[in-house]
Amino acid sequence: MRHIAVIGSGPAGYYTAEAAQKQWGDDVRVDVFDMLPVPYGLIRTGVAPDHQSIKGVSRRYEKTALTENVRFVGNVKVGEHITIPELQSLYDAIVIATGAPHDRKLGIEGEELGNIFGSAAFVGWYNGHPQFADLDPKLLGKHAVVIGMGNVALDVARILAKTEAEFEGADIVSHALDLLRASKIEKITILGRRGPHQIMMTPKELGELACLERASPRVDKEDLPDEEEDLILEPGLRKSVTHLRSFAAIPENIHAEKPIEVEIDFFASPVSFSGKDGAVGSVRVERTTVETGRAKGTGEYYDIPAELVVSCIGYHTAHIPDVPFDDRMGRFANDEGRILPGIYCVGWARRGPSGTIGTNRPDGFSIIEKVVEDINSGILGRGDKQGRTGFDALAEARGLDIVTFRDWKKIEEAEEQAAREGAPREKFVDIEAMIRAGR
Repeated sequence: MRHIAVIGSGPAGYYTAEAAQKQWGDDVRVDVFDMLPVPYGLIRTGVAPDHQSIKGVSRRYEKTALTENVRFVGNVKVGEHITIPELQSLYDAIVIATGAPHDRKLGIEGEELGNIFGSAAFVGWYNGHPQFADLDPKLLGKHAVVIGMGNVALDVARILAKTEAEFEGADIVSHALDLLRASKIEKITILGRRGPHQIMMTPKELGELACLERASPRVDKEDLPDEEEDLILEPGLRKSVTHLRSFAAIPENIHAEKPIEVEIDFFASPVSFSGKDGAVGSVRVERTTVETGRAKGTGEYYDIPAELVVSCIGYHTAHIPDVPFDDRMGRFANDEGRILPGIYCVGWARRGPSGTIGTNRPDGFSIIEKVVEDINSGILGRGDKQGRTGFDALAEARGLDIVTFRDWKKIEEAEEQAAREGAPREKFVDIEAMIRAGR
């Protein structure tokens, strides 16, 4: 019998568990650990609440989680409740699938001012992550600035711009909806250091900006390259740039009909923040040019009002004691997923914050292939470790309050029963409340 410990219950974790099942069938036991009492990682707390179809992928993970040889072990923090060396003594292989839950800093003057947030925190706030439920952003100023040229920046801008009615069917938490309902924001500026041909925004998410009830997207025609230059782009990016061209063509009378403007400002690099009374009030921006794909400052500066700032420039993985870390790359130090003998990483924990949810499936299957290789070469021993039996004894001795998948289903049921009209659920944002519901 093989025993595998997977740390992290998001897409990368459950795809790894699925791969282990396919490899060993009934001859494997997989324990999927998570520090929260609820599974699915960024599917629950990172995917936009108005993108319920994407969240539906969790049904695939549930199919894996409900099998006898895969177990969810929630409310257990590896590195605190149990150490990596202890897991090594119990399991044949440890696969770290913790994602990249922390915001990357901008590293510019004034970043410590109030009402400046990273996207992990801000997205976690409106998605009900317990760590960020008390964030309390102030939405009473007229100007918001979102920094970044990816889909997360679009998600944040869209959530800020939507009417309450447009959240029909979304699982945005009530504390966020209450603040958004009272928002006074009139302009949202999305800042990108490079140009239209370097964006990471996908066509679907860009297209949603043109369908908002009270907001109109704006792009300066002068920021767009000659149209024939689009021909060299890959099809998805070309379609995204086509959306940008359509935004640039929106007539002024249409903009005037909508109370919120979402402006995408290209070739714009934030260099500092300023404000008063400890809160941000403006961002200084340097105009850039793009040379060989990289942004270069021109020495031309201007200021943009900004009473709220959300930085969506990327993430980095959290450290775990006893696991080598690559600080420069913001991920675990690894060679194609191998960290140390018997310790592996997968998903964003392996490659950094890149790729989609689906990218994690081949990643999970690839890492199990490496585990098989290491078993066959004798690196991982004979498969005589205790696995979950040994962990359960240790957990009982330490008084750990483990949340199982059966408990999670009770939490899920309680969230669905508490949903406001038109919403699929009302998420618990307090860990103790989650645990009580699971009992």
